[in-house]
Formats: sequence, structure tokens, C-alpha cells
Amino acid sequence: MSSAEKTKTNGSEIMITIESMHKWFGDFHVLKNINLEVKRGAKIVICGPSGSGKSTLIRCINRLEEHQQGSIVVDGTELTSDLKNIEIVRSEVGMVFQHFNLFPHLTALENCTLAPIWVRKTPKAEAEDSAMEYLKRVKIPEQANKYPGQLSGGQQQRVAIARSLCMNPRIMLFDEPTSALDPEMIKEVLEVMTELAESGMTMLVVTHEMGFATAVADSVIFMDEGEIIERNDPHNFFKNPQHERTKLFLSQIL
Repeated sequence: MSSAEKTKTNGSEIMITIESMHKWFGDFHVLKNINLEVKRGAKIVICGPSGSGKSTLIRCINRLEEHQQGSIVVDGTELTSDLKNIEIVRSEVGMVFQHFNLFPHLTALENCTLAPIWVRKTPKAEAEDSAMEYLKRVKIPEQANKYPGQLSGGQQQRVAIARSLCMNPRIMLFDEPTSALDPEMIKEVLEVMTELAESGMTMLVVTHEMGFATAVADSVIFMDEGEIIERNDPHNFFKNPQHERTKLFLSQIL
């Protein structure tokens, strides 16, 4: 039975299966033999030093980066060069980036309605009603008609989260969502993410915010030099790390 069939069979449980996955950038072996299973509703934090492959790993999950070996199956659909499969996965997987990636010439509301109108073919009025609900959820409905340049970094990141939610994703990927923010803005973004986690969303979060990992994650993954070195629940990960490299990393950041 293929990974895709297995994931379909356990469709209610397993959202992402990665098996023996490798990726290279030219000669640089950036991801080495990645094996990972993510259950529905899981909250996974991925941490590790710069250049350890964390961002590349989650970018492979929606094919923003292409893996060269092994398999990635997302909610029963295997990621290959088949564009149809890539479209299916991307319509189900929301992504929030470090630098927000909002369209500067569109208002917050228009940023949120663009994909539902064009990709899901949602009528404009319905898309706008839904977008306003999500902007309320991230606590900035009053900013709906402002352009990104008129918003703080924290507000822009919350618009970016609302924009992803407007597509009703089944999985959310966060790539260092707070690392471009001033300290006072980090808290407001983490609060929205915590609320989202509590609603049952499946989340993979690349972050250095270890407080968020302790409070929200049910699993923490440590990566180094393109490998998953350790995976554990937050309590044991921070209190009783098993691997020397994990211990060294934690001693530097805690």
C-alpha cells in the first residue's frame, strides 16, 4: 500500500506523512532522510539553529520547495510534479511567512478576499463577509480598508493569518512568523496563533519562541544540519533533552 493510500485509509487521523525525504540545493544536502508523521489537530514546533533546514522542510510541505527523494503525502495527496496534486495541497494548506508577503496595492480586506474569489470562485459579497469575520478573529476588523503600508508589522502579520484562514485550510504552516517583528508586536501575533491552536487547527510552526512551544505545542522537533535530531513533548524536550546537540542549542537560547 502506498503512503498516499495509507494516509487516505487513516484519513481521519494522519494529515502529513513524510518518508525518507531528501532535498539538495545543487551539491548542498539541505534535508537528510526526513521521516515525519503529523496527526490531525497536532501542534508541532520546529526549532534549531539557522541553516538547519527548518524553513525548507515546511516549504516542501506545500511544494514551495521541491524534494528530490522520498515521499510527502498531505491529507491523502502525494506531492509530485503533478500540478493538479500541488493545487489540491495548496488549497488545503495555509502558509504564513516571516515577512508577511501581503500585496501592497490591496487593502487588508482585498488581500483576504483575493484567493477565495479567484481560486474558490466565492461570490465577492460572501468572500467579504467571511474575510471580515476572520479579521475580527485576529482582532483588527477596523483596519480592513487600510493598505499594508499603513499597518504595523504585528497588524500585517495578523492580516496574513486572516488571509490564510479565509481559504478554510486544514493545515497551517508558519515560517518564523514573529522574527521580523518588534518585541511588543510578537505577543499580539502569538495570542492569535494560540487561539488558532486551541480551535483544533493542525499547525507546524518554525519559531524561536520557546514560550509558545511550551504553552501550545504537543510536540517539539529539533533540527540540525538538515536532520531531525530529536522529537519530544515540550516538557521532556526542555527538561530532559536526549541528544547532545539539543542540549547545546537549548543552553544557547534559554
